[in-house]
Amino acid sequence: MISRILVPMDDSEMAQRALEYALENHPDAEITVLHVVGGPSPWGGEATGLALEVDLEGAAEERAKEVSDGARELAAEYDVDITTEVQLGHPARAILNRADDFDAIVIGSHGGSLADRLVVGNVAQKVFRRSPIPVIVAR
Repeated sequence: MISRILVPMDDSEMAQRALEYALENHPDAEITVLHVVGGPSPWGGEATGLALEVDLEGAAEERAKEVSDGARELAAEYDVDITTEVQLGHPARAILNRADDFDAIVIGSHGGSLADRLVVGNVAQKVFRRSPIPVIVAR
């Protein structure tokens, strides 16, 4: 029986579908939505902006606010309470590090950016290949 579900989310339609799947099919489960903000890195993107922040955790929370608020609003439509978490780092690694605390992961097939679509769901692929628990991929 699935009683604790981890739903990694970004701002993509596929992530929203993953949360909808969890809410519709497991309304009695404890659902945790995890948003991973890229950690500081010289490689560019979101991480570069974070590298300039004094309070990394506060900046990560601020960047995750829209995703977390959207997840709570969607859960309210299903009359389900969820927990939201924010972590810094590499998305696949952060998801896998949390996996042991859950019975299943429900993840979108790919993220929202063009780069995510071009690599055909690199994070989802790593998660379902390496996860110690069942993974449901939503499309």
